Amino acid sequence: MSNQTPFENIVQTIATKSVMKQQVFENTSATFKDLVEVIKATISELKKAMPDLKANIPIDYKVTHKHEIRVTIAGDVMVFHMHTNVFQFDTSHSMWKSSYITEDDQRSYCGIIYVYNFLKDSFKYERQRDLGYLIGRIFVNKDKHYFVEGKRQMGFLYNDFANAVVDKKELRKIVESVFMYALGFDLFIPAYDTMKEVTVYEMQEISKNAPQTGKRLGYQFKADNDTIS
Repeated sequence: MSNQTPFENIVQTIATKSVMKQQVFENTSATFKDLVEVIKATISELKKAMPDLKANIPIDYKVTHKHEIRVTIAGDVMVFHMHTNVFQFDTSHSMWKSSYITEDDQRSYCGIIYVYNFLKDSFKYERQRDLGYLIGRIFVNKDKHYFVEGKRQMGFLYNDFANAVVDKKELRKIVESVFMYALGFDLFIPAYDTMKEVTVYEMQEISKNAPQTGKRLGYQFKADNDTIS
């Protein structure tokens, strides 16, 4: 048992855990700033590569606030959003099987950058009920090591948490993977049985706002066989 007084425990916690969490936050913030720069550069290169692209096929980005950037490519919007809090892996998470984590449990505390995919028209027509999908989460710890939980290739290519240090080169790979996933993640026709009955109220809402829309509305997202790793 520790002989420390409650006050001494408070001091030690602030000096260790609180300082560590602040370092995680600063690393995640720096990573997000780098991510924004990488996205801007990638969008600029895409525009230069396709100078004759029709004006009604957008390739652009918008920084909505200091912790979020939205990228529009053709009919897709990808939202990169940094959470401002620091999280620890749940005890059931597979990362606890890694010696990298068990050797130093402070490595299990991470900041998170979420990546969502929406339809462009959902924002254009302000369809508030439309669905977006989480397609990836970027985790960054106190040592700036990172990994990605994500759909398809993202969950397999970026999972070397013990060795991978996040930098602009790595972020460029992630951004390109996100773009490729979103562009290849197509809009499916909803199952007939999910649409066959409609109330008068729902019809009035459809007339004003169009039916609720998402790329897999009426289907189980997991049925795409591209599960989170």
